[in-house]
Amino acid sequence: MADAAAKKSPVGFWSSSSDRHSPLEDMQGIAAGSMLAALGVTMLSSAHLLIGGTAGLGFLIRYSTGLSFGLIFFALNLPFYWIAYKRLGLAFTIKTFAAVAFTSVLTEFLPGLIAFDHIHPVVAALFGGLLIGTGMLALFRHRASLGGFGILALYLQDRFGWRAGFVQLGLDGVVLALSFFVASPYVILCSILAAVTLNLTLAINHRTDRYIVR
Repeated sequence: MADAAAKKSPVGFWSSSSDRHSPLEDMQGIAAGSMLAALGVTMLSSAHLLIGGTAGLGFLIRYSTGLSFGLIFFALNLPFYWIAYKRLGLAFTIKTFAAVAFTSVLTEFLPGLIAFDHIHPVVAALFGGLLIGTGMLALFRHRASLGGFGILALYLQDRFGWRAGFVQLGLDGVVLALSFFVASPYVILCSILAAVTLNLTLAINHRTDRYIVR
């Protein structure tokens, strides 16, 4: 009876229920996830590594043109918001837009605030992949994502039960295959390690049957 009453209780800005995050909790989760992801991107960028998804496409364009990663990342995600709105709802779309925007801004400013004068590519791959994966995990648990392939991965998990981490791993493989045009084999191997670390973090820790709060 107590559990049933808790689930029916209203969710205010400050308070949550057993199956719903409060708006304040969503704001904190989205901010934390974006900060972790941006730090991971900064670490990978310092070692000139790549990653999968729209972030990987952003790295490819940045390394090829010298344009701002934050601006590229934000622009690449624009086409995916319609899919998010149609398939996953307005709330998910708004929270994802906020996460992408905040991450894009942070990736512009962090390199001037945190400098990795020397970082081994393998260390950057492991820690950078883990940070981005943990950031995405926080966003997923608050019904948000970093856009792009993450939107598709979440939709396929909700629709067919496919694990989001494994779906994204396959899509990331396509992006990493394109990196052969702009990076050395060693950099690509380290980038693959980063992608595997990121997606294993998601695949092992993100399961809707274990975590039901929305």
